[in-house]
Amino acid sequence: MKYILYAFLVLLPAISADCQIKTGSTDSLLRAYYKNSEPGASVVISRAGKIIFKKSYGLANIQTNQKITSTTNFNIGSLTKQFTAFCIVQMAEKMQLSLHDKLIKYFPDFNAKIGNIITIQELLTHSSGIIDHYAFIDTSIVKHATDKDVLNAVKHTGSTYFTPGTKYRYSNTAYCLLAMIIEKVSGMSYHYYVKKNIFVPLAMKNSAVLKIGTIMYKNAFGYDYDSSKNAFNKLDADEAIFFSTEGDGGVYTSADEYLHWWRFLQHQADKNIVQKIRSSQFIIDPVNKLSYGYGWFISNKDKEKAVYHTGSNGGFRAIVFTIPSKDYIVVIFSNRTDKDLENLVQQINALQGVTNNSFTKIEALVSFINTSLIFAPCKEIL
Repeated sequence: MKYILYAFLVLLPAISADCQIKTGSTDSLLRAYYKNSEPGASVVISRAGKIIFKKSYGLANIQTNQKITSTTNFNIGSLTKQFTAFCIVQMAEKMQLSLHDKLIKYFPDFNAKIGNIITIQELLTHSSGIIDHYAFIDTSIVKHATDKDVLNAVKHTGSTYFTPGTKYRYSNTAYCLLAMIIEKVSGMSYHYYVKKNIFVPLAMKNSAVLKIGTIMYKNAFGYDYDSSKNAFNKLDADEAIFFSTEGDGGVYTSADEYLHWWRFLQHQADKNIVQKIRSSQFIIDPVNKLSYGYGWFISNKDKEKAVYHTGSNGGFRAIVFTIPSKDYIVVIFSNRTDKDLENLVQQINALQGVTNNSFTKIEALVSFINTSLIFAPCKEIL
């Protein structure tokens, strides 16, 4: 026993030094990405239930010089989809709905040709082929688009991009409709349902779904970098028409409070629900073993499954990379548009000795949102 103790005491300084090197290297990397005088990011890394790195960089508000902290609330863009998907699957587990239900069941005035064939499951996995809403909303009269505007924009369309269930096409429209299904089944607004069933039970007391006109707690503002002028322009709810839709990208939370959600998924949530949302539900790229679960990208490219998602909304960018089997997570919430967060996570993983770099960048959506400047600030890059 004394030899074991001796060996431990000899190795402890080396282990401690190694941790300091990794932490120091990660901090140096992030300092190169984010300057104190510019919009920045909040970064947290946790492994085996312990936070091994937590630091924030830059400004939440460049007008007031308010600094970013781990309690700063960021809009997390499409990371919202994991909350929407969890609620839907939870409702299915409670037999309040079926993932095989058709759109027409919840939206009786939906075009019958489409409403009778698209299922909730296909909305969840981006395999519905539903037409993007962006081209069908009159942006001359709508300042802040809502999920209801999305429904009204697409419910009379009589076609899809492809036969539902046959292909993958990332769809914000689908998740706006899922949020409205949550409302119809629960009788509550989407933002209140998420607050009551997720934020309050998990002590995410300052997290919220954006409602225009309400004051957000310690929120950062989003900024777009203009390289021609070497300047940052505010790009937030007031500047982006589709920033305010809820089910696809409305959640604001902090790095600290997001960890409550992660730990809930890891240790407390219904295992059946977690298994479903983190499992391959629709194959995107068979060569690279990339799939979509429910609200998460799933990569089986490496030995251990990686589960991750990115978010993009206005001037906000966010990414969460996880290896559930290692209880490993990297969280980066940022309020600027000019950084490659996937590349940054890969570098962080290398510094942390995590060899699983399963990101597979797929082409941006070929849709109206990508070809019209007015829609450039809209959600999502995948």
